[in-house]
Amino acid sequence: MNLRKNSRDASRQRAQRALAHDRQPRVSLIAIPLALLLTTAVLGKFGVNDLLSAFTFPGRLTGAALVAVAFIALLGTAAVMDHWLWHRFAHSGVVAFFSSFVAFLTNFLLLSELLENADVIGYKVLFGALTIGSAWAVVAVWRTLAVIPTPKRVATALLATVVIALGNFGYQNLYLPSQREVRPTIKLTMEKPVPSNDHKAFSVPVDITLENHSEVSFNVLGTELHAMAQQVSLSPKDRLRRQWRADAEKWETFERTNPLSRRELRQPGQLVEAQPWMRYGEPIGANDTVNARVVVQLPMDTQYDQVAFYASAHLARMDRVSVERLHFKCYSWDSRQVPPCVKQKRDSDSIIYESSLRENNAIDAETRDPRHIDVYWQFGTQGANIMETISTADDRYESQTETNDRYGIRIVETGPVERILWDIKGKK
Repeated sequence: MNLRKNSRDASRQRAQRALAHDRQPRVSLIAIPLALLLTTAVLGKFGVNDLLSAFTFPGRLTGAALVAVAFIALLGTAAVMDHWLWHRFAHSGVVAFFSSFVAFLTNFLLLSELLENADVIGYKVLFGALTIGSAWAVVAVWRTLAVIPTPKRVATALLATVVIALGNFGYQNLYLPSQREVRPTIKLTMEKPVPSNDHKAFSVPVDITLENHSEVSFNVLGTELHAMAQQVSLSPKDRLRRQWRADAEKWETFERTNPLSRRELRQPGQLVEAQPWMRYGEPIGANDTVNARVVVQLPMDTQYDQVAFYASAHLARMDRVSVERLHFKCYSWDSRQVPPCVKQKRDSDSIIYESSLRENNAIDAETRDPRHIDVYWQFGTQGANIMETISTADDRYESQTETNDRYGIRIVETGPVERILWDIKGKK
């Protein structure tokens, strides 16, 4: 009796295993083609958008690659159906396996990118499901693969070699060139001062040259030139070390950084003139040069002994982000739409401009919340400066590192370029 009972139990267990084996292909037959079809649709959408609107050639090449993967995933869907149902193509299992692996690898890489950068939760969930579905497809097809043209170990080694070679090619030829640092330069040149006809004032012409020696274009977020004037006298005897310390304690800003001099007595610099020297929002082309001239006027009997010029330009790399339309927003002294970091600077005022931003690829543009940029043209008695912030509609601000690295904001500065005024004042 016990032998008969054990035989019946074993038969029942074998029947249950067979039934589970029969059910597995039915579940796979629904889930795996669905995952591959969704992969085709989503990657095809991203790929076409990148192919048509990416800012750079690597971006468009990435779009073409996504379109190719979408086509491979679609081919894999048909191969899976033929491998399990139709049996019309002898090597449909091999095609299904390799197509599923390509879809899995692409979905996994995009999921890793989205987990780090995406804001839209739905896309993280979607690519998580697509990654699991395509991984399931790889395992399921591999287990049912009876014949493969070459041994499986050789096929696996070949596939790994191809993946490593493609990754190395993309890193060397696409990623590294996009990360290469490019930064224009600014040069300041002062011309000979020109006295007025009545000899009561004089002007100092200043030539500004911005040179872009790279293959990258830029959008101008803002430019400024400001002149700081100082009174400088000489001490009749050497100054003590504690007086040097007192000078060093005033180095709160670069404009207030005076030399630690043995004899010179310098008063804090005062802003005498500040102005932009390029129109905001204008592009600067690759290998382009921009020239401008500004004129600073002072009275002949000025109390100052020297004047120092500073110039800067804040630019956005056009291969990282598109500044859609930079326009005037408000004044800091006449608006409540000012962030706390600007309100804290009570000794300076700001003219504020804003623009929406578009990122350089369709995936980021689709999966991240829209960003906009605010540009603050700041001025006060201690000098002039430009500052920018990038944020979302709900006031989530990007860090300075993210602003520089992801959005390609570059700050180009020069100065001080100093001019002694004693020879001019001696002619009055």
